[in-house]
Amino acid sequence: MKDINAFFSSKNTVKQVTEADTKKLANYLEAIKAFARTTNKSVYVIDYEKKGFEYVSDNPLFLSGYSTQEVEEMGYEFFFKQVPEKDLDLLLKINTVGFDFYDKLPIQDRKEYTISYDFHLKTEKGKAILIHQKLTPIFLNETGKIWKAICIVSLSSQQKSGNVTIYKNDGSEVFQYDLQGDFWKSLQKVELSDREKEILQHSIQGYSINEIAEQLFISPDTVKFHRKKLFEKLDVANISEAISHATANKLI
Repeated sequence: MKDINAFFSSKNTVKQVTEADTKKLANYLEAIKAFARTTNKSVYVIDYEKKGFEYVSDNPLFLSGYSTQEVEEMGYEFFFKQVPEKDLDLLLKINTVGFDFYDKLPIQDRKEYTISYDFHLKTEKGKAILIHQKLTPIFLNETGKIWKAICIVSLSSQQKSGNVTIYKNDGSEVFQYDLQGDFWKSLQKVELSDREKEILQHSIQGYSINEIAEQLFISPDTVKFHRKKLFEKLDVANISEAISHATANKLI
């Protein structure tokens, strides 16, 4: 039977925190809480020394009907309760290959990379929803191990779990994990045209195709043409997926 220790190995277990490490904190949770109040996404903080959650926001998406205090107290046990078995195995795999990736990075670069992936989470009524999670380090200990990390959870725009990606936060590097082949592959950064960026930006603001055409002084058919090319470039099916992908990969 799996337990929370399945998520922890020598690469992501922090056994020693110095006084200098502790001084880095300086009420950082207040900034995290302020961020959580201003976003429609769920936010939580993992403490790899304590092997649990240090903070969980009150956004209901991630809570599955529990209170924030209950989820904080459960920590990784929450995943064993609320993630279907198949996706729990996926999370364990992501945990292993993700930390292997970070372990190979120069210490000074480790906070510059974010890992994202999709998995199913059971709701309060037992129905499984697909969520998208991004994890990025916020503190390393003196030896360079990830000590604390922030996770941001939103509804996924994908059709299935997986979609494991690591990207450098300046958008210069993107890596995708091949679950079948069991290896990381570097992806060529997609370059969007100015027109494609304009259409995405107007779509984010809620404009329809006709309204975008009016704003850009082009025909609706031209907007549709550029949207089609955009979907092909990003390998997505609709504008919502295009916005999600472009935002996550800093293409706009």
